[in-house]
Amino acid sequence: MDTLIVGAGFAGAVTARELAEAGERVLVIDKRAHIAGNAYDRLDASGVLIHEYGPHIFHTNSERVFEWLSRFTEWRPYEHRVLAVPDAADGRAFPLPINRTTINSLYGLNLDEAGVAAYLERVREPREPIRTSEDVVLNSVGRDLCERFFRGYTRKQWGLDLSELAGGVAARIPTRTNDDDRYFTDRFQAMPAEGYTRMFERMLDHPGIEVRTGVEYASVADTDRRRTVFTGPVDEYYGQRFGALPYRSLRFEHEHLPGTAQFQPVGTVNYPNDHAWTRITEFKHLSGQQHAGTSVVREIPQGMDAPGAEPYYPIPNPANEALYKRYEALAEAETEVFFLGRLAQYRYYNMDQVVAAALALAGRLAGRQGG
Repeated sequence: MDTLIVGAGFAGAVTARELAEAGERVLVIDKRAHIAGNAYDRLDASGVLIHEYGPHIFHTNSERVFEWLSRFTEWRPYEHRVLAVPDAADGRAFPLPINRTTINSLYGLNLDEAGVAAYLERVREPREPIRTSEDVVLNSVGRDLCERFFRGYTRKQWGLDLSELAGGVAARIPTRTNDDDRYFTDRFQAMPAEGYTRMFERMLDHPGIEVRTGVEYASVADTDRRRTVFTGPVDEYYGQRFGALPYRSLRFEHEHLPGTAQFQPVGTVNYPNDHAWTRITEFKHLSGQQHAGTSVVREIPQGMDAPGAEPYYPIPNPANEALYKRYEALAEAETEVFFLGRLAQYRYYNMDQVVAAALALAGRLAGRQGG
């Protein structure tokens, strides 16, 4: 065997396909019983296509990434839209990211684009330097919008206040002065027409690739190979030598609603200040599937101390980054082990970023001589 790849999500599957096409023999393992990682989707008991681990919305500005994935799937054009309900008792829902419609509807105003820009400039609280997510939000939209839409959601999602998180977390949520209510503005926005799992099946369907699911890394650690690509938690690989890297986990409550054609007007509705869950996603918006009923999922954030918790999100703050740097130093000293992906690199990557990183790593590995 040339390469052992630990993890059958985007990082592992893309790397595997590229190396196999370069003539290598690749073994891909995953401790779960399925491929596709957190992007795994399936038909539920009622026949609705659902995302087992919460919604995965594909978007990218990279033509290379989109074209590469297009080898393994047809696409359904889809632009994701999100509403937020800051007060469940009031029940009103507003577009997110915050835009002109949000501000006019929330405050009973009738501002044009210039008026929205002036309003935001008036209410923002200038912060310099910008270090935390609180700095980012207050500097952008001021205190009232921060409290209505961001602080409570962040507290639920991360178990930390905005002031305790690195600025990059909030920087992922833009603010607009026009009526554009798309959650993403990337050039390419689409969903795999037959689902992610089918796309991964095609990606891994190559004579040079062997896939084994339900297999722990420890059980194959002694297998003879030239190199390893590890996509799991980097601290786990090193036996948590310096202590456990903090991650945030999620619990998913899936529900099918028979006889309900549509549960909510858009794919995802956020609940920043009420309920245990952060958001509800209705999958038929994403897939375009026709069905007499509908299926939704509620996402309830939790710590890693919860029973059965799995790591989903690296928690970005200075202390955690400093701990990761110690593991990164070990990883960089490796000559035949390569760490790739959100958990392995302790980074809040989007799917397209992982694909791009996997293509780059596979290109380097395939060009190496003698392993």
